[in-house]
Amino acid sequence: MVLREEFEAVEGSFMLALRGKSLVWDRAGFTRLERAMRRACEWSQERDRFDRWMAEGFYDASRFVRDWTSHPNFPRPQPQQYHLDCLDRIDDLADWFFRGFHSYQEPHTWPDL
Repeated sequence: MVLREEFEAVEGSFMLALRGKSLVWDRAGFTRLERAMRRACEWSQERDRFDRWMAEGFYDASRFVRDWTSHPNFPRPQPQQYHLDCLDRIDDLADWFFRGFHSYQEPHTWPDL
């Protein structure tokens, strides 16, 4: 499962590239993580349930990515607005996951970042 691999920071994951030796913001990796998080939100909203590993992963991702990439020495992706939009997206997805609904008026389309 893509989401579990991302949250566990396995080889090739966005989370590993971000915090590993390379300190790289992998755009394709972020897209993969974001889409997996979005699918998990849809899944948990439909079933009104989620697994603990998912909750832990959403919590960790929503805090870690912002904290880690906000360090002045982290090579943040450019343009700056893209980076800020990505951080907001992770926050929005974590909010959706924990509340069971997102805060946008339907119909809402999640634009690609």
